[in-house]
Amino acid sequence: MTLTSAIGAACDRVVVLIVRGLALARIHPNVLTLIGLLINIGAAVLLAAGRFRAAGFVIIGAAIFDMVDGRVARSTNRVTRFGGFFDSVLDRYSDLGLLMGLLVYYASINRFFYIVLTAIVMTACVMVSYTRARAENVVPRCKVGFMERPERIVLFIIGALFDRMAPVLWVIAVLGNLTVAHRMFYTWQETRRLEDAQLRGGYVRDASRIPG
Repeated sequence: MTLTSAIGAACDRVVVLIVRGLALARIHPNVLTLIGLLINIGAAVLLAAGRFRAAGFVIIGAAIFDMVDGRVARSTNRVTRFGGFFDSVLDRYSDLGLLMGLLVYYASINRFFYIVLTAIVMTACVMVSYTRARAENVVPRCKVGFMERPERIVLFIIGALFDRMAPVLWVIAVLGNLTVAHRMFYTWQETRRLEDAQLRGGYVRDASRIPG
């Protein structure tokens, strides 16, 4: 077993214990989702104040709730359509809240360029989610691309803890928008494939009606 897999297994055991405890406490999964949002709002306040390292630890706490709410729902048989919708909406608020904290911070120190960069990152975060949601109205699945929410949160934590937020913003801005472009291209390919298959199917049906 490699060091990375050992760390992953240890973390998973911790998460399993947390899930069991929360399941026994009968806390509703939607409440856990809401708590995660409130913790992220606290992290956003710390970011706005320039207290990046403290914000990084708070974001870790919020990420724990983000990881366990779905597992608690499954372990207590409380999986609902609304729960998935609620989780997705609050995730967007959490992401944008953190970035709004950065906007306030960069505005307070008169760093106009990083205000613009943060705005670009905000756009990428929203569009990564939107392109998948919109694409899956016309194709079965669209989960391509690298810069999804877990990757963004990990990068955000690294940037906050090690005071390297500017490079992290650059990475998310570039890879986030590349992910959007990738999803657009993938959806174009899939819709063309589905439309071609429908046309071929229609041609075969029409041809079968021609008398021999």
